[in-house]
Amino acid sequence: MGRVHAKAWQAIAGAQLMGLVDTDPEALSAVGNDMGVPGYRDLDAALRDQDTDVVDVCLPTHLHRATAESLFSAGKHVICEKPLALTLEDARAMMEAAQAAQRKLLVGHVVRFFPVYQQARRLILDRALGQIGTIKTFRGGAYPHGWQDWYGDPQKSGTLATDLLIHDIDFLLWCLGPVTRVYAKSLAEHIDSPADHILASLRFDSGVIAQLEGTWAYPKGFSYGFDIAGAEGLIHFDSAENAPIRTLLRSSSQAGAPVEVPENPVAVSPYQRQLEHFLAVIADNATPLVTAHDGYEALAISLAIRNSIHRGQAITLHSGNEAP
Repeated sequence: MGRVHAKAWQAIAGAQLMGLVDTDPEALSAVGNDMGVPGYRDLDAALRDQDTDVVDVCLPTHLHRATAESLFSAGKHVICEKPLALTLEDARAMMEAAQAAQRKLLVGHVVRFFPVYQQARRLILDRALGQIGTIKTFRGGAYPHGWQDWYGDPQKSGTLATDLLIHDIDFLLWCLGPVTRVYAKSLAEHIDSPADHILASLRFDSGVIAQLEGTWAYPKGFSYGFDIAGAEGLIHFDSAENAPIRTLLRSSSQAGAPVEVPENPVAVSPYQRQLEHFLAVIADNATPLVTAHDGYEALAISLAIRNSIHRGQAITLHSGNEAP
């Protein structure tokens, strides 16, 4: 992800990539040579050597809080990859540190910058699909082998629910608002392997029920998609299909058949769009499309999913678990 973000920064007019930090010398050399910028083994050394305004944190989740707090103490704005933190306590501490330092804390829920997800949200909010009844989402593929296998350690990644399903959790919260009830089951309940597969059911205040499926258990590849069903239409999206998005709306005539509109949106790097937006938020004090509080709320639902799996029962959520 660090390489993805670095390339995106270099493509943004008005932004200058000042340097890279990585404790792995081989990775640092490979990416640094490719980017043509200085590389550092230590964050403090990079901050002493480079006069930067923003630091983009693409670290394993368990390192987010301490890193962000040190950056706020140094007067830097922070862009932090999702999930915001491992725990709600850590997330609150990061938000409080940003507020105390009067710096921005922006969390990389990049799905909000995918055109197809933005289009789906517009259709939901414009009620083009009528009253939404159910939503299904899918995301996943092969088990990711990261630095020191951190994905396989719940104390570092927070498991599949917090690291991967949080993308779809955030998207659904963005579209539908608060969740009142969570129930989930996991393959990891039955096998001793980090290559997990989760099925989760979310009930929203509005009455909509969403079924989320996430996996690290596929043999290879990665894909994602959704089906959104309303009284007046259906959106189907599957990243693995040649024409990945289809919108079916009922015609205005009661006798008419559903109208199929094949769509294939032009792919613009959502990572670049995200970072361009975050730069505008920092430089111009623009309203962020995704806030740290949004990251906090998505984290809370992912933890409720993990709690449901652990306890083997539904979890009822109450408003009032508010972040600062």
